[in-house]
Amino acid sequence: MPEASFYILPTDTLSERYLFACKLIEKAYRSGQFCYVYTDSHQQSELLDDQLWTFRENSFIPHQIYEENTPKYERTILIGTKEAPQKWKKLIFNLSSKYPDNLDQTERVLEILDNNEELKLAGRHRFRRYTQNGFNMTTHNMNEK
Repeated sequence: MPEASFYILPTDTLSERYLFACKLIEKAYRSGQFCYVYTDSHQQSELLDDQLWTFRENSFIPHQIYEENTPKYERTILIGTKEAPQKWKKLIFNLSSKYPDNLDQTERVLEILDNNEELKLAGRHRFRRYTQNGFNMTTHNMNEK
């Protein structure tokens, strides 16, 4: 059964949200998982792309913005607004405000929310939708960590 995990951050800054996302993406990459990072816009994809290059000194995570081209290096992290390609559907990082399309092959979705009320409201709607679609749900309140 697929799982959706929500991470609730205590801050309301976009930079903290992206930094946390980079750390989780790095963890997924190091464990050998393919993943796709779903964003709302090309601008958001570029911001995350830039942060993945700089968030940690001496860290290297192969990644690219997805424009419907299969990457040359198979374990590349893909970032984009389009539906994830086949191999990258198992693990989705949803940084967008939308419910991702076509999750039939997805094993896990990670949602990272900060303390922004608008973002949390959209997250609650997606939480209900994941629940309705049979996902096992987990929530990690990072205030308590």
